[in-house]
Amino acid sequence: MDQQMISGFAPAPVAARMENHGSSMLKVAMQSGQDLFARTGSMVAYEGFVSYEPNPPAVRQMASQWLTGEGAPLMRCSGDGLLYLADYGADIVCVNLGGDALSVNGTNLLAFDAHLQWGVERVKGIAKFAGQGLFNVGVSGTGWVALTSRGTPIVVDCGRGEDETYVDPDALVAWSSGLKVKGKRSFKASSLIGRGSGEAYQLGFSGQGFVVVQPSEDSTDRLRARG
Repeated sequence: MDQQMISGFAPAPVAARMENHGSSMLKVAMQSGQDLFARTGSMVAYEGFVSYEPNPPAVRQMASQWLTGEGAPLMRCSGDGLLYLADYGADIVCVNLGGDALSVNGTNLLAFDAHLQWGVERVKGIAKFAGQGLFNVGVSGTGWVALTSRGTPIVVDCGRGEDETYVDPDALVAWSSGLKVKGKRSFKASSLIGRGSGEAYQLGFSGQGFVVVQPSEDSTDRLRARG
């Protein structure tokens, strides 16, 4: 076999705790004492000595809040080596939190450092418009988080002007937890926004922070478990 033909796909030297290998694969530099929570079933390869604990105690404590009825969707990864994760070819975005906080759609949460604070939270501002609640995963602290996006996402800086940013809830990936969030109902835009034929609902964001939006409306249940 001519290895020069495939040499361009070899992993690059480790430069950070989390980094992309291409657009659809995450490489994590694992070290003892630096455990990782990852979506169950997302491991595609690893080098070295890496172990996995499905349904760890920290996740079981929140299982009743996860609202999927499908069991805990996270596994705890530990050890030394390189860990490669993916989610059905979705694009992956690495975020290095420096004492910040993110609110993440559970279907877009791929992995995060185990020492970060996290929990399931209800998003305020949309229930009275859509007739249902919206639940995300809040992640905060100093460490790494990996998000998935169905296509190349756009990151909108909400602090550049006084105008609010409005996003279809089904296209939301994550946003800075410090942003103010409110729901908006639009009749005229119902034929242009979203895939439904009724009223259109958006979430409005204002303040200092950013919103990550994917170019695809994820119609699956939020916080679904992947087996």
